[in-house]
Amino acid sequence: MIYDTTHTNKEAKEVFEDLLGKPYSFLKALKLGGVGSKRMMIEQVSPKFSSIINNVSDINYGNIELREKGILVHINKGLKNYSWAIPFYQLHIYNTDTFSIHAQGNFVQFKKNNLLKENKSFIDKLIDLKIENNKLYELY
Repeated sequence: MIYDTTHTNKEAKEVFEDLLGKPYSFLKALKLGGVGSKRMMIEQVSPKFSSIINNVSDINYGNIELREKGILVHINKGLKNYSWAIPFYQLHIYNTDTFSIHAQGNFVQFKKNNLLKENKSFIDKLIDLKIENNKLYELY
């Protein structure tokens, strides 16, 4: 589910907290070494998300925010902001010609360039948190 988060959106905040947990506290964010990625260039999005990106030759940017039970993918379109909530159990990450995040039948592909390279440690942290979360649901 994707929400317009340009302005305070109480419904989106409630949904995000129910689905992903509250944002990390300042101290917890410091201990984790940060909970937000730097911005990355968006290469392509799924057809359902095509209305929230710039259709002209403008560059589209996005970033990722960590939560306890998942992530928020933030997409910027001019002066508007959109946020996509993805619980860890629905999250799939692919690192091919592009770096892409898939969930709920949708995807966002990020360009492999210097902006993505600057986020390598953040992406490694994201993958570690997803693996940690998956262990909670393993059957022995």
